[in-house]
Amino acid sequence: MKIPDVKAAWHWYLIAAVVVAVDLLTKYWASAALDYGEPVVFTPFFNFTLLHNPGAAFSFLSEAGGWQRWFFTVIAFVVSIVLVVWISRVPQWRWRESLGLSLILGGAVGNLWDRVVHGYVVDFIVVHYQDYYWPAFNIADSAITVGAGLLIIDMLMTKESARHA
Repeated sequence: MKIPDVKAAWHWYLIAAVVVAVDLLTKYWASAALDYGEPVVFTPFFNFTLLHNPGAAFSFLSEAGGWQRWFFTVIAFVVSIVLVVWISRVPQWRWRESLGLSLILGGAVGNLWDRVVHGYVVDFIVVHYQDYYWPAFNIADSAITVGAGLLIIDMLMTKESARHA
């Protein structure tokens, strides 16, 4: 079993910290500058609308009565710890995996902060086509999505490289 090397992974933790900082700053700005539920339209398919999500992705369990706040808080905390250890164990040449994990960690911690401090996650980015709206999201959600995409790409490329070795 490989012993975690936190010192070698410091730059990946720094990336996660930058994601947290940008996420929290943009949520603070959105909460201060936007009126709740009132869209600020930029293009026919993109706007900012301040919303609070007490649930998970796509407002899953948002109407559950309050217990979901602590349920999702515990899950995010445990996942964050797992990600910190995982990042420290990734070989240095697997940069896509490390970057993906760092983005997911930063996003998880950003949304975890919201749940602990506010009891909900601040969302404000809205993308839509005509009357078809994607659920509102934030920078943390974007980082998690990009990070998951990088992990998929890394998995496919690593599998491809292993086949040719």
